[in-house]
Amino acid sequence: MRSTSTSTRTAPPSWADPSALACPATGVVNCTLVTTSSWSVLFGVPVALLGLIWAAAMTLLTAPWAWHRPETWVDRARLAGAGAGAAMVLYLVYVELFRIGAICLWCTGIHVLAVTLLGVVLAARALPRTEVPVRA
Repeated sequence: MRSTSTSTRTAPPSWADPSALACPATGVVNCTLVTTSSWSVLFGVPVALLGLIWAAAMTLLTAPWAWHRPETWVDRARLAGAGAGAAMVLYLVYVELFRIGAICLWCTGIHVLAVTLLGVVLAARALPRTEVPVRA
């Protein structure tokens, strides 16, 4: 759930007013440079919006009710979403470090959460699946 709230705070200001991010705009840490670069749009869609959509989907897939669903597609979707998020993090960190030359603190927060989420999903898959009693 945390990732959704952080993405919500990152997404709208980067489209409207990058200075509203409350992040330094000079040196290596420069949210404005990152969120307004040509790399901040992927296939015509702002990366912040893609992150918001991903965070909303992962919030649903990692809600308590979703962990207890017997359907295998939910578990596979959760793994695919977490894997896609971590893969996107690798791409975005590469872009920040080697193409833009600046780091966005808000983006880094989401990156840490995405990689952590992949770790949680993988750890949960490694645990034995137990039946949860259903209330009558």
